Amino acid sequence: MLLVFDIGNSNIVLGTYEGRKLLKHWRVSTDRQKTGDEYGMLINNLFSYQSIRMEDIDAIIISSVVPPLVVPMIKMCERYFHIKPLVVGPGIRTGIRLHYENPRAIGADRIVNVVGAYEAYGGPLIVIDIGTATTFDVVDTNGDFLGGVIAPGLGTSSDALFARASQLPRIELVPTKQIICRNTIQGMQAGIIFGYVGQIDGIVRRIKQEYGHPMKVIATGGFARMIARESVTIDKVDHFLTLSGLQVLYERNEEKHRERNPQA
Repeated sequence: MLLVFDIGNSNIVLGTYEGRKLLKHWRVSTDRQKTGDEYGMLINNLFSYQSIRMEDIDAIIISSVVPPLVVPMIKMCERYFHIKPLVVGPGIRTGIRLHYENPRAIGADRIVNVVGAYEAYGGPLIVIDIGTATTFDVVDTNGDFLGGVIAPGLGTSSDALFARASQLPRIELVPTKQIICRNTIQGMQAGIIFGYVGQIDGIVRRIKQEYGHPMKVIATGGFARMIARESVTIDKVDHFLTLSGLQVLYERNEEKHRERNPQA
């Protein structure tokens, strides 16, 4: 059984795979202060609730955009699973070409999303990851990564408004039924949600215009479903895109990784 970790700025999403079938998945808060032992105990509790044994895991892959957590998570895998994990980063076989000035500067999550999306949907396509930051990644017909756009995330924009405007409260991020609002909270909700949807649709239209051919638009991330309901450019929401991308990447690197790390 394969265990996959997607370590993001706000949440860690993890799941177990048997072949290409996602068996179980969990989402926990990212805590940079937690030690490897604390994460080991947390995962053990999650597994116990689903009647999964630690020894059922025979391979692990990690993608992280939080550098301070990489070493603790590696140590956790080695101590609690007795496995050397595969970490997404320079040197990993992706199966795609990266047309980027400095490929090492591409976030691991973006590479994983592109791999998963092209494997599932083909190309050309735009992959939108709606997280702490919002990324738009462009993939051509051959699966090559052409570059993309990075923008503030929905929650990040909301937190900035709350932090900088002393009279405005922290709000729940839900769309309003109308755009002309008669109270402050709904006015903030409409401005943040519909402004964000406008940003998504505007950037997608510009990308399509520059690329010059029809493209699929796939969205993932915690707010993806809500935004997709309001957007006119998102074709499909795939909440498990990053996890499936990790599974594909492990499949492509398994033989080489086991040769280098027999205990993996």
